Amino acid sequence: MSSAALVVPSRSEDPVDLWRIYRSLLDLRLDESFMIVVNGLGNMPTAPLRVFKDETILAVKLKIQNRTGVVFKNQKLVYGGRELSRSDSLVRDYDIANGDVFHIMVKVSDLQAIEIRTVCGKKLSFNVSRFQDVASVKKEIAKKVKGLGYEEDHELIYDGEELDDQVLFNDIVKHNDNGVILLIVRKSSKGFELSIDASDVIGKKNYEYECDGNHEGLEKDILVPVVGNPKSGLPKPILDVIEMTKNGLANGHSPIMSAEGSGGAYLMRDSTGSEYVSVFKPIDEEPKATNNPHGLPSTPSGEGLKRGTRVGGGAFREVAAYLLDHPISGRRGISRDAIGFSGVPPTGMVKCLHNGFNHPNGIKDKIGSLQKFMKNNGSCEDIGPGAFPVEEVHKISVLDMRLANADRHSGNILFSKDGETGRITLIPIDHGYCLPESFEDCTFDWLYWPQAKQPYSPETVNYIKSLDAEADIELLKFYGWDMSVDSARTLRISTMLLKKGVERGLTPYAIGNIMCRETVRKESVIEEIVQEARNDVLPGTSEETLMETVSQIMDRRLDEMSG
Repeated sequence: MSSAALVVPSRSEDPVDLWRIYRSLLDLRLDESFMIVVNGLGNMPTAPLRVFKDETILAVKLKIQNRTGVVFKNQKLVYGGRELSRSDSLVRDYDIANGDVFHIMVKVSDLQAIEIRTVCGKKLSFNVSRFQDVASVKKEIAKKVKGLGYEEDHELIYDGEELDDQVLFNDIVKHNDNGVILLIVRKSSKGFELSIDASDVIGKKNYEYECDGNHEGLEKDILVPVVGNPKSGLPKPILDVIEMTKNGLANGHSPIMSAEGSGGAYLMRDSTGSEYVSVFKPIDEEPKATNNPHGLPSTPSGEGLKRGTRVGGGAFREVAAYLLDHPISGRRGISRDAIGFSGVPPTGMVKCLHNGFNHPNGIKDKIGSLQKFMKNNGSCEDIGPGAFPVEEVHKISVLDMRLANADRHSGNILFSKDGETGRITLIPIDHGYCLPESFEDCTFDWLYWPQAKQPYSPETVNYIKSLDAEADIELLKFYGWDMSVDSARTLRISTMLLKKGVERGLTPYAIGNIMCRETVRKESVIEEIVQEARNDVLPGTSEETLMETVSQIMDRRLDEMSG
């Protein structure tokens, strides 16, 4: 805001003069404001919104919340093809101008709590997806209620009218004014009441629901692994996930598109249809990709939502995060069966053909990442971080800093609570923006959790010391991903910083602050180190020489900080 003298009027001043002073200050404020257009993807209306240059992105989200009712935590703002993920950054930091268009993506819970009550008073509770149709709910009821018979004999009644089998529950909830839906299941002389409270949405990222479909006329081999190197094979945990997913599809259990995230993500079931086994993310449905189901517009540059990433590269990064999450033993390669140090779920690249995916231009097979579904009690945004064990937070920090994660927020860390001991385990997911070609968008939500200021344990320090960036680059190449020069450089530098940091006894908080920008425009310390190294070497210098220069400058900067 422009500086101006603040005039404090005395009691004797004329009210007209006071009004002039007020108007002059108001005009001064309005000079630094402008209108933006908030484009609601999907069914949300487009709306103009006045913002000020010195407002934070969080303040803009709160304005959108007041205008639309969408809670700010459930909003993702995209401007110029880039997600505005730093809530404390200012509008002026993004060079936003009058009339510019913001795209808002709304996080919607996948699941709706449902309770069935028989006329005899028996109750049965389960969960359905908002993107599930009435026909699949009939199947679910028939399976879980003994003696009810076949689903084709049922009728679901809402507001006095029978619902068509093709109607989605998302549409039912959307048009329900009072938040409560009453459905009747009619079968000969038996009656069942099925009531849905639209306000009682389960706040869990993943859970269980049913949606059967058919894939008649499609090829029999609807799911096959994609191996970049024919000699590499695949780790057994990935092969197990692929086999279970394939059996589920073969038995007619269709993929269910998740309402979460900004790209296409599909929950896959096992052969019985009773449990989730995996999550499939097609390359062509990634954010800003050709067949993105949420309508997120693409950009000519081909850059992803995060700086240093490319559209279509998310699946490779998802797989890389799993392959590089070595067990404490340090074993690498296809024989690995142990869980990785940070607990990344087994993830592989597959090709899948099914009519349940987003096919705007005809049904075609899709290539993407397939990740094991992990049972959980929700995400870390559902509860405060104080309950998380220090070592669980630290294992996430090691993964994120080593891979320079550009999208670590509490929503993509799941937690699982042991029913007997109450112990909480953290599960990191969504790694499509790790290993970027630059450090510009590195963000770690755990940086502000109290556990981040605790020192690493000796076991964690030893694990970090065992890391080898060059061996990791070769490992990814062995599995078919020949990393770009810039992405490989990111891995080398981030691994170098992590190892040098623990040698000096630095906490995750201290190391993370070196990697993350304080503001959008202010470069991070690691960016400054890389730029200084580039300035010190001659054009055409080898990568090895550049890394040696980075190492020397990093040592100096770390010694200055600790001194």
